[in-house]
Amino acid sequence: MNSWNCIRLGDVCCVNTEAYSEKERWDYVHYLDTGNITKNCIDEIQYIDLMKEKLPSRARRKVKYNSILYSTVRPNQCHYGIVKEQSSNFLVSTGFSVIDVIDERVDADFLYCYLTMNAVTEKMHAIAEQSTSAYPAIKSSDIEDLELKLPDILTQKRIASFLMSLEHKITNNTKLNKNLEEQAQAIFDEIISFSSTEKCFLSDIANINPKRQLPKGTVARCVDMSQLSATSCCPVGWEFKSFNGGMKFCNGDTLLARITPCLENGKKAYINFLQENEIAFGSTEYIVISPKEAYPAEFFYCLVNDSAFADYAVKNLNGSSGRQRVSAKVIGQYRLPKISTERFSYFSGIASSSFTVIRNNFYENIRLAALRDTLLPRLMSGELDVSNIEL
Repeated sequence: MNSWNCIRLGDVCCVNTEAYSEKERWDYVHYLDTGNITKNCIDEIQYIDLMKEKLPSRARRKVKYNSILYSTVRPNQCHYGIVKEQSSNFLVSTGFSVIDVIDERVDADFLYCYLTMNAVTEKMHAIAEQSTSAYPAIKSSDIEDLELKLPDILTQKRIASFLMSLEHKITNNTKLNKNLEEQAQAIFDEIISFSSTEKCFLSDIANINPKRQLPKGTVARCVDMSQLSATSCCPVGWEFKSFNGGMKFCNGDTLLARITPCLENGKKAYINFLQENEIAFGSTEYIVISPKEAYPAEFFYCLVNDSAFADYAVKNLNGSSGRQRVSAKVIGQYRLPKISTERFSYFSGIASSSFTVIRNNFYENIRLAALRDTLLPRLMSGELDVSNIEL
């Protein structure tokens, strides 16, 4: 550690140096908002045709190779990443601090690893909680004022190379899961399109909010609303808590957020990551959809992910402004084509294996993230020797 020198980030980096001007007259923009990247995994990059649409007011920041993106709002939500490739005419939200290394003594990947340590995230969130804005936020100067101990550039590269290899595996698993979900959704669309014009109610083939046994006081897995994803069937995490109320669910169930804005945002989950016979719980604002006998469980996740179903649910929101909900009864009354046993079997043969791979990748990502989080502070502090790590 004697050769590790303390530096201030603002002395080796520049923040938010390049911005788009409408004088540049781009015809289109590829835009990344803060909510569309989490722990370096991008959910969506929006394509905006400027000949037809207005550019969002926050779509202003330019980035380059190795730019670090760090959301200034609610840092604990981990909306950060590092740019390794980018689309043409690429802009990111002003909700990001865009951090670029300007000192050859600093490796960008090493700096990214430092900024994404749990200890730094917690420190940034603590600062954000003290802000006077309408929501917890940090300023770019808060990032510039951070200090870290810096080893020589070769040691930085060795540390970063090892840690980024774990992150790349997580990212690749996430991309594969997204592709598998899209394939299952395409098969769902196919069987819906070619099914009978005769209709049935969702409640004819699924149980809505079925009864599950979980005694109060039982410590069980809890999936909070904040842990549901809008772009993946997998939640971003869970906690073990004492059960004192909430919706109960088990493997094979689909969760649907029933309250605004979570419903409009597409929050949902497919449950296949629990232990055998395990009962978990979550928000009272979930609707639980459980397949009746002989119907493939994955079908119902694809159903709630379908745009026609989403439109129906949103149109049937009820209640006071800002706290509107769709009822379980209304969800059960959703009408869909009657599907033959043969078509259900065809769907299940593909979707079942796909969602099994998704579950396995999901658990591997949990293990890799835990390994990264355990080793990261020890590597970044010099506690672990990296001299034998091959680049």
